[in-house]
Amino acid sequence: QVQLVESGGGLVQAGGSLSLSCAASGGTFSRYAMGWFRQAPEKEREFVARIVWRNTDTNYADSVKGRFTISRDNAKNTVYLQMNSLKPEDTAVYYCAAAYDNSWKYDYWGQGTQVTVSS
Repeated sequence: QVQLVESGGGLVQAGGSLSLSCAASGGTFSRYAMGWFRQAPEKEREFVARIVWRNTDTNYADSVKGRFTISRDNAKNTVYLQMNSLKPEDTAVYYCAAAYDNSWKYDYWGQGTQVTVSS
């Protein structure tokens, strides 16, 4: 059983930056692809970014390409999301998730962290 705990959310002005972290425990972190998702009020949860366990492959939603960067430190069992040039439409609860053996099926989810971007 993998436990995921996000941190780093908060309130920022448009154009600013935030860095989210997700600490994992309870499993072999390096065997999991890690993803970030977000859910805005009254909207469906959507994919944001993903990184495979070897750190050699990343994927991003078109809406965040060039602004967000996902990375991971397998020694620290932590995945990061650096968010730059934030926009009000980035406001959402951000969740990290783990998918075993680089699958696209995410088995474990964190509790989420709120990101609010003011205009």
